[in-house]
Amino acid sequence: MSATTAAATTTTTDPMGRNSMSTSVSAPMSPAARPQALRDSSTMLRRKLKHALRYPGLTLGSLMVPVIFLLLFVYVLGGTLADGIGHGSDYIDYLAPGIILMTVTSASMSTAVAVCTDLTEGIVARFRTMAISRASILVGHVVGSVIQTMVTVAIVIGLAVAMGFRPTADVAHWLAAIGLIGLLTVAVTWLAVALGTLSKSPEGASNIVMPLALLPFLGSAFVPTGSMTPWLRWFAQNQPFTPIIETIRGLLLGTPIGHDGFTAVAWCVGISVAAYVWAVKLFNRRA
Repeated sequence: MSATTAAATTTTTDPMGRNSMSTSVSAPMSPAARPQALRDSSTMLRRKLKHALRYPGLTLGSLMVPVIFLLLFVYVLGGTLADGIGHGSDYIDYLAPGIILMTVTSASMSTAVAVCTDLTEGIVARFRTMAISRASILVGHVVGSVIQTMVTVAIVIGLAVAMGFRPTADVAHWLAAIGLIGLLTVAVTWLAVALGTLSKSPEGASNIVMPLALLPFLGSAFVPTGSMTPWLRWFAQNQPFTPIIETIRGLLLGTPIGHDGFTAVAWCVGISVAAYVWAVKLFNRRA
């Protein structure tokens, strides 16, 4: 009997004297079964974290992408770009918030691959034969991925500080920035789960998430949108990552935020809700 439904079995006798058994499914999970669902989710979370420790390749790959871009744009292209946007030797202060966001989107690749691997290798079908909550499988992936991503973000921020990043935020602004990064991580993770469920193979999952990881390039991560051509400027100003980057930049460096803060939160919440509904629907259909 699963943790989400209760099954009742009855025995009937047909006119020939033969016994037959039928199973009926009762109402959704009762309050008494909810602790079991929490325990199942905790078990799936431990499984996710153990996989991350046992197979660190995907996590390291997600970390290396923003680190390489941070080194490239600071030490190779930083002087030229800084002169072009008027930031001088403090270009890393402008760059770091965009790299932080890129860290979140890069981590989505490993999430999509992990979800698709579970679905294609048959472990999800095996879980369905056990008395566990089906929702716990997705919860374990999402919570584990959020933890991994936030740890990766902390490493990237530490490296940026070592390279000269000097945020001026106080404790309250740091907490607000971390909260927004966490909200963005939840949104991107659920979207990665949906895309991973949609994919037919782990290789396809890594490719289908690639546009999401590269979207910050078409925002204000590296240069202000005002320096772009008109058609690209319009796209950059109206895509979800630009107001998020500007809000993080404003919270950490004290630059004006304006209406970007509200827009950033609205984008994160909207993506989270839409991606959650999409992911659950795809997972239930495929599993």
